[in-house]
Amino acid sequence: MTLTIGKFTPFNTVIHRLDARVKLIGLIIFLVATFLSYGTGYMNLVINGGILVIVIILSIISKTSFLKLFKSLKAMWMMIVLLLILNIFLPSSSTGDFFFIGEVKIYYRTIINVSFILLRLIIVLAETNIFTSTTKPMDMTYALEWLFSPLKVIKVPIHKFSMTISLALRFIPTLAEESERIMKAQASRGVDYRQGKLKDKVKAIISLIIPLFISSLTTSSELTDAMEARGYNPDSKRSRYKLQKWSLRDTFGIIFLAVLLTAIIILAIYRFDLFAYLGVSLP
Repeated sequence: MTLTIGKFTPFNTVIHRLDARVKLIGLIIFLVATFLSYGTGYMNLVINGGILVIVIILSIISKTSFLKLFKSLKAMWMMIVLLLILNIFLPSSSTGDFFFIGEVKIYYRTIINVSFILLRLIIVLAETNIFTSTTKPMDMTYALEWLFSPLKVIKVPIHKFSMTISLALRFIPTLAEESERIMKAQASRGVDYRQGKLKDKVKAIISLIIPLFISSLTTSSELTDAMEARGYNPDSKRSRYKLQKWSLRDTFGIIFLAVLLTAIIILAIYRFDLFAYLGVSLP
């Protein structure tokens, strides 16, 4: 199991060559589009399905592994199954059309709600994966600094804040690889993470968490020493070896994002119901 979120992959694609600020704005717009409400549950599914198609196309263009991402997140699928079971047996709404599976009454609205939550989760993970896989950590820091630059007026240390966020994202795959290594080492010593009683599983998890916690502290300490050895001072005014240059493709990217933002705002405000317009009756 290898977690890919947060790990930069050095390809020479159009999305890799985009300005980090454009990609950050795009990530924010896609997240806003994902969490807006467009009226009925069916319309939410349709529009978010369209957003997912765009995200998949962007994943193909940027050569990020869309399927591998979700194959690696086994814990997420366990959460989804648990969410589905809870919504079936403890539905948030007991109104509307329903059907039976055995003696269990299943509401269509419950299926729609669970599907909507699942779709949102997939889109958010995929969007984040594209951004972190196509943006270098230093470019990410620069983009975050640019985004938070208005906060300089109220004396917010935006460089420290941006550096902290970029480092946190950068070390997500590192910690995932370290946890996988520790699990294999503990398994070779007879620790079983899957079978046994609840008490044994708790002990097995503790045997993973404690070494991982110590390893993360050691890694952060080594990173601090390396940054200090290179003369890094977060309070001093910093210059840049490589400057971000705006290009024509960045302009086209901003135009595409502006059109997308306008479309989702119009759809969210007017709540156009495609199925009612087509005269389609849904449960």
